[in-house]
Amino acid sequence: MEGLRCTIMRGGTSKAVFLREEDLPPPGEERDAIILRVFGSPDKRQIDGLGGADPLTSKLAIIGAPRVANTDVTYTFGQVEIDRPHVDYKSLCGNISSAVGQYAIEMGLVEAVEPMTRVRAYTTNLKRILTIEVPVRDGRPVRAGDYRIPGVPGTGARILLDFADTAGGATGALLPTGNVTDMLDVPGVGPIEASLVDIGNAHVFIRASDVGLTGTETPASIDADQALLDRLERIRAAGALRMGMVTSVAAARAESPATPILGIISSPADYIGHLDGVPVAADAVDVVSRLLFMQITHKTYAGTSTACTGVAARIPGTIVHQALRIAARDTQEIRIGHPAGVIDTQAEVELSSSGRNPGVRRATLGRTARRILDGTVYLDDAP
Repeated sequence: MEGLRCTIMRGGTSKAVFLREEDLPPPGEERDAIILRVFGSPDKRQIDGLGGADPLTSKLAIIGAPRVANTDVTYTFGQVEIDRPHVDYKSLCGNISSAVGQYAIEMGLVEAVEPMTRVRAYTTNLKRILTIEVPVRDGRPVRAGDYRIPGVPGTGARILLDFADTAGGATGALLPTGNVTDMLDVPGVGPIEASLVDIGNAHVFIRASDVGLTGTETPASIDADQALLDRLERIRAAGALRMGMVTSVAAARAESPATPILGIISSPADYIGHLDGVPVAADAVDVVSRLLFMQITHKTYAGTSTACTGVAARIPGTIVHQALRIAARDTQEIRIGHPAGVIDTQAEVELSSSGRNPGVRRATLGRTARRILDGTVYLDDAP
């Protein structure tokens, strides 16, 4: 195999290489070897491939024909590791998922219907269906618009994703343990209270104050403290073990490096956006969060984390709900303060009488996307 047709797309605050399923071998070692060659992994600069040497730009989307009833495309997300030869298929990227709908329409895989085309994508990662609403005009996705995302220059047309059907995709239940909080016994850290919530991706939510943080730190300041990163990773691993996602705390980094995502939660507060230096006022957010993703701090906010944080905020007793602005507990929209600004979500949760098995009616994310490049990626010495 000399080369592969590919497309590079930005989805939200992430960037991915899009490949067609029909051009690749079946899932397995041969496919992964080709993908690693496409990205230039393992190499911390990914200098010999298309990877961007950052977890947010070392992402993969494989798009195939529908194979589940009432869907339009089949979508496999891959988090391509930078410094080791591994592709993680256990997680889902909400940012990149926003580009899937646009890609499907641009490539003629889904018929364009004005003014809004609804693309139903079956995700092999979670075995769930994503609904992606893409604005369309003259048979093509609309690119121009006034929707702005912190962390992305300029504005674009708003693409809306609904993650409601992904609840329990990784663990089998929205609340994997049936509890709104659990006490984790973390090796080298001790007991720490956490909320384990699974929608979009599985998440472990903890209080910033419980790990010595205010919650408004910049990614650079958190990442500069290796001892802190090590503690946070052990907490994430303990949560993964409690949810049955890994075989041990020690094995979590190897077995499931991307998920669960760790959310570090605090109440609304003033801080400065780390990308543009623009102040974020406490009254502009309903809750503040920082994410540990792929063992470093997320520079903005993951799309799946937006949906999961919003849903967790609607469940009384969770760490997120405890930190939420009281006035926001009865509003439709929740504003999440992240390192680069503010992101909003609409979450609707149906609580049972016991509170142990909530249902999710709506869990949205607004994003923009852009097709950057179509072409051939050459493999040369790849299998």
